[in-house]
Amino acid sequence: MSTFDEHRSLLTGVAYRILGSVADAEDVVQEAWLRWSGVDESTVDEPKAYLIRVTSRLAIDRLRWAKSRRESYIGPWLPEPVSTAPDVAERAELADSVEMALLVVLETLSPLERAVFVLREAFDLPFSEIAEIIGRAEPATRQLARRARDHVHERRPRFDVDRKERRRITERFISASADGDLDGLIELFADQVTMVSDGGGKARAALRVITGSENVSRYLLSINTPANIAKFMASIGMAEVAGMSFAVAMLNNAPAVVISADGRVISVLTLLVADGKIETIYLVANPEKIAHLKPV
Repeated sequence: MSTFDEHRSLLTGVAYRILGSVADAEDVVQEAWLRWSGVDESTVDEPKAYLIRVTSRLAIDRLRWAKSRRESYIGPWLPEPVSTAPDVAERAELADSVEMALLVVLETLSPLERAVFVLREAFDLPFSEIAEIIGRAEPATRQLARRARDHVHERRPRFDVDRKERRRITERFISASADGDLDGLIELFADQVTMVSDGGGKARAALRVITGSENVSRYLLSINTPANIAKFMASIGMAEVAGMSFAVAMLNNAPAVVISADGRVISVLTLLVADGKIETIYLVANPEKIAHLKPV
């Protein structure tokens, strides 16, 4: 195995956390590989540190560009779901600290704050190395880290970390959704449950955050009809709907609902649970963001 391939998963993990996009992370890692291929390895004392530095800088530059692009995005922008199933070896480095709730909060940081937070909190890099990566003095880097950490702590939603409980509630959610059980859904939701939908103008999704158990339940059931699923499939070039299914998969280190039809994932829902109730739903339906996922 080459030196670069040895660290590829780690570099993908760094880039994905900074960018929140699988496609962008893979592009950044590919560019890092191109730069590495032009380097005399004998001149690099610590290849791992060198590659993290190159990848991080590339990711920060791409995030600056992506931030401006996301300002014109249709509706809310959510990070791309990524598989963290135990058998997905190339995603092993992503297994920790990639919860959707955290990635959503990281979107509110500046590119430098986000990079510093990721490199320090997720990868435990020393401040001296992070300062070199971002081109700032170490005291300024520490200040960025403190500001980012405080911001994340204030905004990160509270939710239960018990995976068994989350999976149980996720399965009940699937059952109620598949059966069109309005009362069953309302029972699962906190009174002020919120749902954030990302369709990117390419799939049906609410353009604003929906709040309230009854409003969220009715919206979910309204889009979960054969007619609406058929419209969505037609919008992405598929004329028919065959074998629509609901399943639970480990995405972003948590159980998530994967809805598939005709051999393709058409939406992913992540549920944040607190005190036995669903408090937040993140729904990603933009086909460009879920094309890399396999139906469950």
